[in-house]
Amino acid sequence: MKNENKPVGLFLGAANAVDRAYSAAVRQALAQHLTLHDACFVSERSAQAFRDAAYLFSTWGMPALSEEAIKRIFPALKAVFYAAGSVQHFARPFLESGVRVFSAWHANAVPVAETAAAEIILANKGFFQTVHHAQSSAWPEHDCGGPFPGNYNTRVGILGAGAIGTLVIKRLRSHSLNVLVFDPFLSKERADELHVTKVQTPEELFERCSVISNHLADKPQTVGLIDRKCFEKMGRNAVFLNTGRGRTVNEPDLIAALTEQPTRAAVLDVTDPEPPEAGSKLYTLPNVFLTPHLAGALGNEVQRLGEAMLGEFLLLSQGKPTNYEVTQAMLDTMA
Repeated sequence: MKNENKPVGLFLGAANAVDRAYSAAVRQALAQHLTLHDACFVSERSAQAFRDAAYLFSTWGMPALSEEAIKRIFPALKAVFYAAGSVQHFARPFLESGVRVFSAWHANAVPVAETAAAEIILANKGFFQTVHHAQSSAWPEHDCGGPFPGNYNTRVGILGAGAIGTLVIKRLRSHSLNVLVFDPFLSKERADELHVTKVQTPEELFERCSVISNHLADKPQTVGLIDRKCFEKMGRNAVFLNTGRGRTVNEPDLIAALTEQPTRAAVLDVTDPEPPEAGSKLYTLPNVFLTPHLAGALGNEVQRLGEAMLGEFLLLSQGKPTNYEVTQAMLDTMA
């Protein structure tokens, strides 16, 4: 693998995933700076072949390796570029081995934020509660004084103001909405900068807002955080949206709240487990709308992730400041 003129770059992971993320144009741009080798999996037999790899380019399907394995298999490795979102499952041993890690979390956040913002706008119009009626003889009359608030001077609740939550907030700025946020890590200064109102508890968000969108990171302290105490505060026609993480929601409590008040609704792109277990009421409740984790990058959107990692590599190779490097401290708060 050794090349006297160019460092070695290796595409690591399942070939189909890598091919989707790293387009021909991106590969061509990388090839100007690196000797590239196609996607493959780490194995004991491949250890010697990988000794010269200086840069890894991966995406979904990135294998998790121990610190010992990293140092043994990739002794020359300088950086990992991950064309996807969360790096939680693999990043820490690389960082502890002195290998820098870069993630396209910012690029993957874009389609999630677009999806969430679109769902918020629809939810405020009563789309999810009325779509079934419009498919039956119970066609609702147009009522300007009806139960749904619309998108003018309406309070919207955002759970988590990380990368995705922040993008959602920015996309809502073009609408006359009042955004409330629950995020323990959100400073007053940052809240003022985003033009949002910070609340102290998630329960307050559910009590004050007709639409609540979840973007909390999946951390031990957030597992099941959105529970009965939140859902019992939901208004009669409130909508809960989840394009974040399924584990942050106590699903039995959510199901109970939706069963108790059928005019509430939940739009769930993520669940725990995913997909829901056979027989789950999430499949049968008429006020639950399930989508198969489609908010993240799909189709042509995946190419944005590889392009983002190309950009980070070029900055790094030119000795310029990068934008999306992951640190150990970031792992404590990011999704």
